Amino acid sequence: MRRLALPLALLLLASLPALAAETKPQKAPSPAQQAQHEKMRQCSASAKEKALHGDPRKVFMKECLSKRAAG
Repeated sequence: MRRLALPLALLLLASLPALAAETKPQKAPSPAQQAQHEKMRQCSASAKEKALHGDPRKVFMKECLSKRAAG
């Protein structure tokens, strides 16, 4: 019985954060967060169309997001 107690206790402790996360209500994103998400989505789609990866993608995303933020 003692051999099962420790693994069961560890399993229970490991599942507690997941259970706590399920009970928290989700906040709706603010309009600014929604706008930023849309900018990220559009820039990411453009980078994918251009088949950019790694550092060139990072540079493109930075430039794309800064242009959209200003405009």
